[in-house]
Amino acid sequence: MQDNTLIVEEVLLLMLDDEYGIPAGAGTLHHTLGGAVLVELALLGRIKPEDSRAWFKGTKVLATGAGSLPDPLLQSAYDTITARPGQVQSLLVTIGSGLWKPLTERLVERGLLRRERKRLLGLFPTTSLPATDTGHEAELRERMRAVLEHGEEPDARLAAIIALISASGTLPSLDPVPKWSGAVATRAKELEQGNWGAAAVNSAVTQIAAAFSAASAATVITTLS
Repeated sequence: MQDNTLIVEEVLLLMLDDEYGIPAGAGTLHHTLGGAVLVELALLGRIKPEDSRAWFKGTKVLATGAGSLPDPLLQSAYDTITARPGQVQSLLVTIGSGLWKPLTERLVERGLLRRERKRLLGLFPTTSLPATDTGHEAELRERMRAVLEHGEEPDARLAAIIALISASGTLPSLDPVPKWSGAVATRAKELEQGNWGAAAVNSAVTQIAAAFSAASAATVITTLS
């Protein structure tokens, strides 16, 4: 992966169909993308819960720390939380709902996707986003496979990515890498719930990621039921 690739970009690449650029879990995609941005801010130490004991009880997320962030997309999310702290569920929507366009534009600019415009039946204009360079995504999938199929310990970023994909309900669509199985599902659920083992830089980060994953998963369940 490129060193400057954000967690949210890696998550989106995994969720996009390589041939057409159609996202898996489209109905709740904004929640997953919003969660990815918030988890990255947590890993950077720039957000925290108002009450660290009550992540699952509607506590507010607060901005913390000082100085500019290394990416304008992260800075925008941080500024939003600074101006108006909110609960996890509301921030997933507030931050995630505006991410599709800037994220796809960034991935096109980096040569990872290309934008194709065609006319369906010669009449209706359509736009697709097929993958141009799948090397980055293939590398990420292999790293995920090592964790989910072979039990390797992930670093904090990879643990967060797997947790978010698992919470979105789209992990089975990543077949053939990693290969879907009960064992893979169990390991992914462990990461989703914050059991990161040696990757846990501190308990607050895993609690944050687990809270975002739980909020995203709850939305998926509500939407599909």
